Amino acid sequence: MTSQAPLHLSRRTLVRASAAGAVLAVAAGGTASAASAAAPTTAEATAAPLLDTRALQAAISDLDHPHATSAQLYAFHGTERWYGTAGVAELGTGRAPRPGDRFRAGSVTKAFVATVVLQLWGEGRVKLGAPLARYLPGLLPGDFGRRITVAHLLHHTSGLPDHQGIPDTSTPEGVLRHRFDRWTPREWVRTATHGPLKFTPGTKQEYRGINYVLLALVVEEVTGRPYREVIAERILRPLGLSRTLTPGQDPRLHGPHVHGYLRMTDGSLEDVTVYNTSSSWGEGDLVSTVDDLVRFQQALFNGELLPPEAMDKLCSLPPDDVRMLDGGPARYGMGLQTVTVNGVTFWGKTGEVYGYRTRVFSTRDTRDARDRRLGFVLSYTPTPLTTPEQMVARVATALTS
Repeated sequence: MTSQAPLHLSRRTLVRASAAGAVLAVAAGGTASAASAAAPTTAEATAAPLLDTRALQAAISDLDHPHATSAQLYAFHGTERWYGTAGVAELGTGRAPRPGDRFRAGSVTKAFVATVVLQLWGEGRVKLGAPLARYLPGLLPGDFGRRITVAHLLHHTSGLPDHQGIPDTSTPEGVLRHRFDRWTPREWVRTATHGPLKFTPGTKQEYRGINYVLLALVVEEVTGRPYREVIAERILRPLGLSRTLTPGQDPRLHGPHVHGYLRMTDGSLEDVTVYNTSSSWGEGDLVSTVDDLVRFQQALFNGELLPPEAMDKLCSLPPDDVRMLDGGPARYGMGLQTVTVNGVTFWGKTGEVYGYRTRVFSTRDTRDARDRRLGFVLSYTPTPLTTPEQMVARVATALTS
């Protein structure tokens, strides 16, 4: 694993741009700001920009579809870079988001957990085909622990039952009522162990956060240390991700951060920034920033965190005969998910927490990867309880058209 300085994209910082020789200066203030390119030199003038920055800015500036209070986008194509913002970090302040502002990254957590599990696999400390009972004996009832393997958890093919006895958060008012509930990981696991398995492990794919709660517990059992410490030791500190953390039972975001809001049924907005994410421990509790996620993404796809064989696992889909519950093709690898837009295949991770959405995606080229790779980190703060993918679709279209 190689340690490098973190990538910081402060709002007034000059960012080195592409082979086109542009220098991107991130604009300060306002409700919509963007990086603007300096004119290329004569020798570079024939190199056309790879990124359509106008389209990218337009993609995040439409804060009505879906309704959102802010957006940040870091996009890249080869060595060309662009960063832009829209909206405000906190209503009533007029302050634009900044790439070092913290936010809740949701299920992007799973990419960090999967990376650690595959590091342990590469070290011979975890067997992907081993039953879960080898590492967590007695935690799951009946024969669950003997039938479900580590690979099943990574691939979301475990077949674990649906949760029972959990809070009703189907309305925004329900979310607020339960925002300070406290759970331990083992308490949360017990809510998903009632009744029989939904399907034979390994035969179908169903995206479930509980799979990664169990993987984080495996990490703790194998290393003898808290999962948050293992993540910090193996990923955060080596990469210099100084503003990324897993908060445990702390419901607050400390230091400069972006606020998240939720629209109530009466149309009013409630600030939901302060929220206890202990029910998402190990699978959706990560707090991060745009510049930290860019650094993580680059390190992961550049091979700084995993050797090639482990990276192949991270991006490996289950066998072709394994389908999603709705009959569609499997789309989740052992930590990352895949989507194809306009013929371009991306690998990455989505994250959702009330008031926050995060998307971290990149192509995975096998030849001249660093010069050809295309991707983005998008963080925005939608206010509806259920949010369509309109902004993400606009960004992906702008990058691939």
